Amino acid sequence: MATINGKDIKKLVVACDAGMGSSVMLASTLRKQLGKSGVTVEHTPVNSIPADADLVVCHSGLAARARSVAPSKPIVPFQIFLGDPAVTKIVKAIQQGSDINV
Repeated sequence: MATINGKDIKKLVVACDAGMGSSVMLASTLRKQLGKSGVTVEHTPVNSIPADADLVVCHSGLAARARSVAPSKPIVPFQIFLGDPAVTKIVKAIQQGSDINV
């Protein structure tokens, strides 16, 4: 398990499989929540995770693929698209500059 500090996250990527509307909605929600934090939130297919991503968020069913595509990136899997505790923890860590275990 690795640790990343929320203040070190400048680019967060929501990775999905087929451009499902729910992952786009999660990215939009995160943009609103993190807008004042200076964090860029992007939505991308899991096979196209950009090299400059600081943190990748994806559904738990895609986590293994995300890790194979971007093995050096911290990956945070979640179960539900809205209100998942893993995503809430990320938002708080970024806003408060605290550590996240990934």
